[in-house]
Amino acid sequence: MKEAKQLSQAAEELLQRGAVIPAHPLALNASRELDEARQRALTRYYIASGSGGMAVGVHSTQFEIRDPGIGLYEPVLRLAAEEVDAAGLERPFLKIAGICGPTEQALAEAELAAKLGYDLGLVSMGGLKEWNEDELLERMEAITKVIPVFGFYLQPAVGGRRLGYSFWRRLAELPGVKAIKMAPFNRYETIDVVRAVCESSRRDEVALYTGNDDNIVSDLLTTYRFPVHGEIVEKRIVGGLLGHWAVWTAKAVALMEEIHAIRDLKGPIPVELLTRGQEITDVNGALFDPSHGFSGSIPGIHEVLRRQGLLEGRWCLNPDEELSPGQLEEIDRVYTAYPHLNDDEFVRRHLKEWLSDH
Repeated sequence: MKEAKQLSQAAEELLQRGAVIPAHPLALNASRELDEARQRALTRYYIASGSGGMAVGVHSTQFEIRDPGIGLYEPVLRLAAEEVDAAGLERPFLKIAGICGPTEQALAEAELAAKLGYDLGLVSMGGLKEWNEDELLERMEAITKVIPVFGFYLQPAVGGRRLGYSFWRRLAELPGVKAIKMAPFNRYETIDVVRAVCESSRRDEVALYTGNDDNIVSDLLTTYRFPVHGEIVEKRIVGGLLGHWAVWTAKAVALMEEIHAIRDLKGPIPVELLTRGQEITDVNGALFDPSHGFSGSIPGIHEVLRRQGLLEGRWCLNPDEELSPGQLEEIDRVYTAYPHLNDDEFVRRHLKEWLSDH
């Protein structure tokens, strides 16, 4: 069997320190076909913003890219990888591929991602509701034999399932699991994962990332502490892999740098930063549409990118996927309320360059 892909030391160090990792959207034209120029422009935007990586082929990229009649999974992964290579970066940049489906499909996606130079696979458990935990773990272990894995706790509202402490404890012991994204949008379930990792033998090897778009700043500022076999174990959520960070990414990077500086100095935490965290949550409520079960989350992200000129429209592969009633007004409201959170000026300065044919 072919040897599993390994993370470079620089990539491992970046993953462990914590990075801003946007979930990459899909750029379509009015005919709902791939807009290659704007797809490349989005990748260039994330690189120029200073993000530490990107996740492609995930929920924000639209799961329909895998449908046989659409067949965009390989093209969007390839385009993003080409842009990262063309950038000639002198810093590590984590390329993460979304992986989903039953074992056979997941392994094929993992092999493609590894072939295209991706560092990690973000492995979804969505759509496998009939599988028991042993079967999910066997699938995960098989994937780690191909590519290092980013585990993923996805909230039930968008296709995830409840997975308790024992599942995450066993998952953390798999040598190929390098990180876990926690996105249950639930404090109790987030603590389940953190405690499971802290009580595992690989507590120092598994990086924790927030996917809790409703609690980004607090997640990143909190030190978790548990007694384990007579000693106190502390662990942080070091970074974020977020659909929310697909927009206003330059400001997300500045936020992460601010939080890193506080961590490095061991505090204090400014009260203003906690307030800004709640402002970010309010923005997320407008973009991700929790009032309608998150049905407008992808169009909400697209609407901001459309306003900035990075996308031509907010079209999705599914023509029924549109903003929910009142969502446009909510996006208007948060744009007006929190001008300090957007990076429109940064995008304006570079948009022509990103859209050019290099």
